[in-house]
Amino acid sequence: MNNASSALKVAAGIFLTIALITIVVILFISAQEATKTAQNNFSDIQTELSQAAFTVYDGTTISGSQVTNALRKYKDKDQFGVFIATGKNKAGQWYGNVLETDGSILNPDSRQGNINLVMDEKSTEYVNPSGKFRATIVKDNSNVIRGIKFDQ
Repeated sequence: MNNASSALKVAAGIFLTIALITIVVILFISAQEATKTAQNNFSDIQTELSQAAFTVYDGTTISGSQVTNALRKYKDKDQFGVFIATGKNKAGQWYGNVLETDGSILNPDSRQGNINLVMDEKSTEYVNPSGKFRATIVKDNSNVIRGIKFDQ
């Protein structure tokens, strides 16, 4: 009788141990899924915040002074290009990096454009502060904003 009682106690202990281990594993898997979801949500929020500064340029009409302000702000940004086409210069000019039509950078080590010409009325690159420009953003295949285009 004493042996049967001891065996039942050992069996109950083993059963409780297995149940506890199972509960811990289930909680760990649930926490792991929640962590992955939280990381994905955080990544989405981070992407939205990094692109929020450019939403003002997405399909809007802005003034020439806003174009020159954007050029000053983004001309030194790495892997980024600003394209300006004016009434005098229909072909346009890239400032910073030159972008391909798919948003990829033509030559990452090469920087283009002289911002001083944008403010020189005698230059073909002159941007009239009161002129109206259509702004569009340029994204690469990864949906990352690589540039802004301004067309007068």
